[in-house]
Amino acid sequence: MPHSRRILTYAIATAAAVTAGLVLPSGATAAAPTATTSDFNGDGYADLAVGVPDGTVDGQAKAGYVNVVWGGPKGVGAHGSIRVTQATPEVPGAPEAGDRFGASVTLTDLNGDDIAELLVGVPGEDVTDRGADAGMVIAVGGSKDGPGPASTVLTGPAPAAAYGKSVAAADLTGGDNKVIVIGGTDKVVARVIQGEDSMITTVVTAPMGGRAPILTTGDFDSDGRDDLAVAYWTAGDPNTQSHVRLWKWDADRAEMANFWNTDSAGVTALAAGDFDGDGHDDLALGECREIADENIDDPCGPEKLAKGGGIHLHYGSPEAGSFGSRAQTLNQDTAGVPGVAEDGDRFGAALAVADVNRDGRDDLIAGAPGEAISSKAGAGAAWLLHGGAQGLLDAGGAARSVAWNQDTSGVPGVAETGDTFGAAAATGDYNADGVPDVTVGSPGENASLGAVWVLPRGSARDSAAFSPRTLGLPYLSTAQNYGKPLNSH
Repeated sequence: MPHSRRILTYAIATAAAVTAGLVLPSGATAAAPTATTSDFNGDGYADLAVGVPDGTVDGQAKAGYVNVVWGGPKGVGAHGSIRVTQATPEVPGAPEAGDRFGASVTLTDLNGDDIAELLVGVPGEDVTDRGADAGMVIAVGGSKDGPGPASTVLTGPAPAAAYGKSVAAADLTGGDNKVIVIGGTDKVVARVIQGEDSMITTVVTAPMGGRAPILTTGDFDSDGRDDLAVAYWTAGDPNTQSHVRLWKWDADRAEMANFWNTDSAGVTALAAGDFDGDGHDDLALGECREIADENIDDPCGPEKLAKGGGIHLHYGSPEAGSFGSRAQTLNQDTAGVPGVAEDGDRFGAALAVADVNRDGRDDLIAGAPGEAISSKAGAGAAWLLHGGAQGLLDAGGAARSVAWNQDTSGVPGVAETGDTFGAAAATGDYNADGVPDVTVGSPGENASLGAVWVLPRGSARDSAAFSPRTLGLPYLSTAQNYGKPLNSH
């Protein structure tokens, strides 16, 4: 049964109190931990949001839910969790088969009260007067007593618009106002909150091959204000369009303006961080592949480094208009990266960023869910790639990194075919000890019930796993694919 539209009241009512944009790694000045922006229950610990769009709710297959897993003194996964669904009081709508609530998730502090809000994409939502799978994004307020008020951020304008395939939020306007960016079918839009008012602006409309547009934010032009990175691609189509594009807020025109592109590149993940510690944000393109095969500009770097999935990096610069003029590319055949590049590894299919070793340079976590471990195809693996003076590669072109999989000493479990360990990754200081921790999703674990691994301080030592079973979630006999997506900061 379709649902009536609800007006965004929570975000607008709190917008006047917004004080900061989305916190991103601060590179050379990051000697102290960054502020927690993912504390959903206000206890001072970073929390983790796990989207479970394939989850069953009230008997409805793929109605979907979000599992907010609490951080605490013993780290994430050791202090319980809550399950947020469309059956949760004050959350708009009702759980219906195919809604896919949780297809995208973001924890971010929208109103500057140090308690995060949860943004949830519901691309399969049927909306009254809009049609089937119009989609929507919902904002759920955080609270010390559990989920607070919730409301609709935006609904799709037409059938199959699928708003909520992806979602991000940041202070893009520079006026202490959060902008909520929403990806749908062949489209990215932004809801700009300005004081007590808001407006909707289209960022880009283009063929995207049925995939969710990839979104991330960072200050790529070094003007002190967050920008938006969008990636999308098609293949096997005469109108193939494959781009990674950067957009910034144009105050005069009151819209997002495109200021940088790399064409013919299709990517699966994006991440922003200051990997060389120069104070300027860089952009990592995960599982980068050249789509148009024009061999003109090598948008993903040397072709041989795309085997098995390559990570291509564009570096920031203090010089106006020179973002991306310096680049690096790496894969599993790069010196210092454990493993061997093989077709289907999907190296870089998931990315996350944190300064794990606290040296003032951000590090990159990269997942390869297709990686074979011994004879176990698709068991999956993840890497921690350390930043340095030159970025992720030193002057000689070598990386410093470690790799993990379920056969790594100290990591719980056993690598098995189809586990897809590394399909998602996130970071956060879940135990508030001043050092970021790493979480890695494995949605194929236990016949696709799924699980998440936490690596404290980015180390296999004292690592642990949690799953719907250990957290006491319902429907333990169904394939929930728990562990993708993940979000925390």
